[in-house]
Amino acid sequence: MTYQPDEIDSMLRDAGIRVTSQRRTVIAALVQSHDHPTAEDVHARAKTVDRSVSFATVYRALATLVDAAIVQRISVDDGPSRFEMAPKTEHDHLVDVDNGEVLELASEELAALRSRLAAELGYEILSHHSVLRVRKLQKL
Repeated sequence: MTYQPDEIDSMLRDAGIRVTSQRRTVIAALVQSHDHPTAEDVHARAKTVDRSVSFATVYRALATLVDAAIVQRISVDDGPSRFEMAPKTEHDHLVDVDNGEVLELASEELAALRSRLAAELGYEILSHHSVLRVRKLQKL
């Protein structure tokens, strides 16, 4: 997923958030990520673009972006939160308990099953966020 600078500005304005170069830099760092970075990772990546960006600024920007539903926080037990741009489609995450790696699990079958089970109980799913803690199988 890529965004042009004017799309990032529109995204911020539409959410009622003031457009700043630091927020642009944080979003750009997340958009360019192929993983689910921690706040420290986002800070390190943002510093390659703007050396003046402090960790406190990145942390506040991430909190603001999460509150505005532009960014999604992935919390895993007592480990550091991970971040990603808010997904266009709901998906789950697999978290390797041994190395902390976070992987996306997108499955239309799983989404359909969740919806069917909720409907059977008389509910409609408005949103969800599932984290599955996993361990890689040992090869025999």
